[in-house]
Amino acid sequence: MTSLPLPRQPFQPDVPDNGSASADVTPVFALKELVARLHREQKKVQDLLSSLGFALRSFNNLNQFLELIPLVASRVTDADGGALILFKPNGQVRLQQLHCQDGHECHDIRQALENLTRQIMDDSNLAASSLPPSALDYQVTPYLGSDVQLFGTAILVKNTERGRLYVFSRDPDYTWTPTRQKLVRLVADQTAVAIENDELTVELRKKERLDRELEIGAEIQLRLLPRQCPMINGIELAASCETASRVGGDYYDFIPTTHDFALSKNQGGKPNGRWSIVIGDVMGKGVPAGLIMTMTRGMLRAEVLNGHSPSRILQHLNRVMYADLENSHRFVTLFYSEYDPETRILSYSNAAHNPPLLWQASTRTIQRLDTLGMLIGLDPDTQYQEAQIQLAPGDTLIYYTDGFTDASNQVGDRFDEENLTAALEWACQHYQKPQAILEHLFERVGHFIGPNTQNTDDMTLIVLQVTREEDSSKTRSEEENLGGV
Repeated sequence: MTSLPLPRQPFQPDVPDNGSASADVTPVFALKELVARLHREQKKVQDLLSSLGFALRSFNNLNQFLELIPLVASRVTDADGGALILFKPNGQVRLQQLHCQDGHECHDIRQALENLTRQIMDDSNLAASSLPPSALDYQVTPYLGSDVQLFGTAILVKNTERGRLYVFSRDPDYTWTPTRQKLVRLVADQTAVAIENDELTVELRKKERLDRELEIGAEIQLRLLPRQCPMINGIELAASCETASRVGGDYYDFIPTTHDFALSKNQGGKPNGRWSIVIGDVMGKGVPAGLIMTMTRGMLRAEVLNGHSPSRILQHLNRVMYADLENSHRFVTLFYSEYDPETRILSYSNAAHNPPLLWQASTRTIQRLDTLGMLIGLDPDTQYQEAQIQLAPGDTLIYYTDGFTDASNQVGDRFDEENLTAALEWACQHYQKPQAILEHLFERVGHFIGPNTQNTDDMTLIVLQVTREEDSSKTRSEEENLGGV
């Protein structure tokens, strides 16, 4: 603990015993001594306050610092002692520290203050949180007795009284001058700074732990999203998800609908069965949305393997998740589709998600794929509709979340579906690969919102393109050559 300078005893001038000093010299000498004594007292106060400031900067333990407060407060005011009473956030009132000068006994004062704090804790009408400012002073005085000169001041942290600092003296001639009161308040202010710094340190540590937990959550969520797009006969895929915060609520997945996926993969070929291509969005952001997204992924993957139709899968998923989503006051939008490589038929059902946009190469037009259906988790008895569409070589389909269409620029304009449709049309006319189309769409949105503006919502995009016959032949030839090597 930092040592504090002890108060020096006032210097006593050597006055001749025979009283031989002349009458005109004695007043001058006494005045000089008075000035010197005032300087010494001022130096003592400055040293004490400087030591307290050093302790405030140096101590990492709040309790160690609080031990100094009554000591310093009593010494800078030449009082007999001081006491520090703190009001805890949980409502407790506690005598934190008591100090008495020059070895004086404080048993009676300690007993009085402890009895007072105990009474306040036992009597709800005297709770510290309900007492007006300085009301505790009137409670202390009867316990200490009339022979104790007492002065108390509040310890304010963010305009909230967190305790009282008391300084007392048994000297009947002792008076609380404005200078002494000001010094006590100065010590109390230092105490408030120490308490607030300690609380800020605790909050910072909590934030650091939370940041680490968020990093772990983001890492887990990233691992749950597909690491790469699967190889599916007749189509090429590209996908990307950009979260607004470290943990997002967007979800996309590619799920084989048959149990023989692992077998066909181990044999070195592409699975010949149907594939589920799904995209979803949990209302909200951050950790709660990320947890619901993880739950949605697990339940949907289990439901897909039952072999039901897209509309029946959404219906079952809605019933299973309804109770959990209702308790969390969140909902999920989801577009579920299944692609059959043999027939090039895409079957789909929509739970109030943004309808995917289909660029048809034969007509060079864009079509929205949508069906009627409510949010997942809104109504357990919701019925979902289903539709099918025949895809053709060169067709390009994008699945996206509302982070694209809701993206806003600096003046508040939204990159709506109309702009996304125009960007898709241009990309399909100028690019031949899904990855190039995906990068172009992200670039267009980024250019729209501006370099200094960050999107406030997650953005997820899947690009599906039906390969042309020549592309399929080229791909098969490359695979055969790689297999021969």
